[in-house]
Amino acid sequence: MSTISFDGVTRVYPGSSRPSVDSLDLDIADGEFLVLVGPSGCGKSTTLRMLAGLEEIDSGRILIGDQDVTDTPPKDRDIAMVFQNYALYPHMTVAENMGFALKIAGVGKEERAARVGAAARMLDLEPLLDRKPKALSGGQRQRVAMGRAIVRQPQAFLMDEPLSNLDAKLRVQTRTQIAALQRRLGVTTVYVTHDQTEALTMGDRIAVLNEGKLQQLGTPRELYETPDNIFVAGFIGSPAMNLFDAEIAGDAVLVGGTAVQIAADVRARASTSAVVVGVRPEDLALAPSGAAGLSVVVDLIEELGADGYLYGHLANTEARVDVVARVDGRAHPAAGETVTLAPAAAHLHLFDAATGLRLG
Repeated sequence: MSTISFDGVTRVYPGSSRPSVDSLDLDIADGEFLVLVGPSGCGKSTTLRMLAGLEEIDSGRILIGDQDVTDTPPKDRDIAMVFQNYALYPHMTVAENMGFALKIAGVGKEERAARVGAAARMLDLEPLLDRKPKALSGGQRQRVAMGRAIVRQPQAFLMDEPLSNLDAKLRVQTRTQIAALQRRLGVTTVYVTHDQTEALTMGDRIAVLNEGKLQQLGTPRELYETPDNIFVAGFIGSPAMNLFDAEIAGDAVLVGGTAVQIAADVRARASTSAVVVGVRPEDLALAPSGAAGLSVVVDLIEELGADGYLYGHLANTEARVDVVARVDGRAHPAAGETVTLAPAAAHLHLFDAATGLRLG
């Protein structure tokens, strides 16, 4: 187990006008489960591949423990990688696949068998050791790929969207297993995904990337409660945070015609009176007709059992502004109705419209 550090790491692909990863500074603690998340093309897989030694680095350096591995070949970095396509040898059994890297490394037959057996018990693969990959389900193949990484006893696990080929139910089950297994093993893990729900449920900390730049690093709760900028606010959370263009007027901000009081220090940090107000769906509550709040036309109610989500748009605005609010799944308005949604003032997020940075 080891710490991992990215020190000003940059990667520019030939022919590209901008870096895929731009001056990345990132420290990962020993035994930590860190998730790299962001939209397609944000640089998260490139970051993982540079750590694995599969991509060149144009500037900066990478350290694993106290060792600078920037120019170290992949085979000498003592890491194990789990891919989304499993990468199993079809002609080998499960046991042979799991032990192959140990065989190449010259580990004795008895020790190989012991380490494969221990990993198989951990992953509930013992009944499958004599099968070949074609006789396994997608979830079983992914567990074999995990077992192959575990038996190597590496300093770090690198996982590149390992659940993307699984169906929705199996993804939920497998991500729980991976997170629990990592905590049991205590091996430093860097996990790449584009699914922010996976990121929130699995990681000790999350690094949000966009256009090659680190947007925010923090715990799932920190990113959810105090996003550093508009991008993180809109990316983290499902459904996404509602974002409204607004204006500061005196000691309040006007949101859809509703005045919400703001602190003097928040007002002072704004570069102009133009701001963006964020409010999560669960912080918009149905209010009685005539009460202060946002007037919203209901387009659709998504029923999810006990809870539901109201999808609508602000009434009486020239440009359409979409709104999502969580509602009672058993008692809710119908599509076509106009309702009033009151934002919870204590849970509003305020961002500078010019810079996109958090004000409060």
